[in-house]
This record gives sequence, C-alpha cells and structure tokens, in this order.
Amino acid sequence: MLWLSEILLQNMELKSFIELSSIVRQKAKAGERFFRMDVKPPFGDTPDDWEDRLEAAFSGDVSD
Repeated sequence: MLWLSEILLQNMELKSFIELSSIVRQKAKAGERFFRMDVKPPFGDTPDDWEDRLEAAFSGDVSD
C-alpha cells in the first residue's frame, strides 16, 4: 500500500504538485497497486481537485 504521506516524507526535496504527480506516476509504473491519500500536499500549486489529479496520475490517465 502506497500512502501519500509516505511519498512526501521520503521525497522532502519535492517543491511542487507537478513533481509530486510525477513521483506518484513512477511509483505506479514500478508496480504499486494501491494508493491512499491521507494528507493534503503542502505545495502552493496544489489544485482544488488534487485528489482526482493524483488518482489519475497513479492510474496512468494523464501525463504532464
């Protein structure tokens, strides 16, 4: 199980929501099967629909 808080803690160098989306996409491609969003991303560019966007990045429905 992949948790958003875990991604943020392991990648403290992230500076934007776009960078976070890229990491989420990489984790999915590496074989993660389940993703839980337990915290809101702390970035200034985090959109209102951040949950939908991260879910799309994880499922491979979008590309940056």
